[in-house]
Amino acid sequence: MRRAKPGMMEYQLESLFLHWSYFYGACRHTSYTSICGCGPNSGVLHYGHAGAPNDRRIGPNDMLLLDMGAEYHCYASDITCSFPASGKFTPEQKVVFEAVADMQVAVMAAMKPGVPWKDMHDLSYRVGCERLKAAGVLTGDVDAMMAANVGAVFMPHGLGHLMGLDTHDCGGYPPGVERDARPGYKSLRCGRSLEAGMVITVEPGIYFINHLLDQALADPALSCFLVADAVERYRGTGGVRLEDDVLVTDNGIRNLTNCPRTVEDVEGVMSGTITSRSQLKKLHYAA
Repeated sequence: MRRAKPGMMEYQLESLFLHWSYFYGACRHTSYTSICGCGPNSGVLHYGHAGAPNDRRIGPNDMLLLDMGAEYHCYASDITCSFPASGKFTPEQKVVFEAVADMQVAVMAAMKPGVPWKDMHDLSYRVGCERLKAAGVLTGDVDAMMAANVGAVFMPHGLGHLMGLDTHDCGGYPPGVERDARPGYKSLRCGRSLEAGMVITVEPGIYFINHLLDQALADPALSCFLVADAVERYRGTGGVRLEDDVLVTDNGIRNLTNCPRTVEDVEGVMSGTITSRSQLKKLHYAA
């Protein structure tokens, strides 16, 4: 975060990560091709592949979304950080970042053995809708939004996936566990209930993707919840995702990720006032 500056190329951020992981962490390999999306590219869920190779120049007002993971002794990590290129959140960027952070904290507080992962996806959508309503982007009854699946307009991917020897590890849909065909839910990579010992990612996001926004605004079942003028203010800004790697324990979770997850911590890291992970705010995930 401290090294990211407007004017750099996205691939330079990827290069820094590759070097740092190997030089300091002895990780010869990465878990997957790094996603380094800035500005509108942060709304492209699997950006960074050969067809879109992290080759955009970072603008002064861009939000950056870096989804990167190192592989160590054949085990994968998968972490996403989002932060403003300027080092300071705009009011709009702050709204989206804090909404996603609230989604993540709510899910982690509710996680424990026996909890269906689909229920956690529901919860992330509910909190996201509540926060976007409070920000004036959505209007109406949140229960009605959930019934209409408004959350999938802004988060078209699943909440998270099992992780281990592969980034998207196997076992999410054993025989007899069926996928939900609704948008967003159909991309959920785990349909099981949580069990102690599982390692799973918790990666809510909010994105402003033109295609999905246009579809929603043209659909009376969805457009009644969207405040069109407010939605237009966010167009082109891409999105925010926060992704942590979490171990399910006997009575809750242990978060294996230690990254800035509050506005104050992100700005503190980028300004240089926070120089150690021990200075980051300790988030509590009590139900």
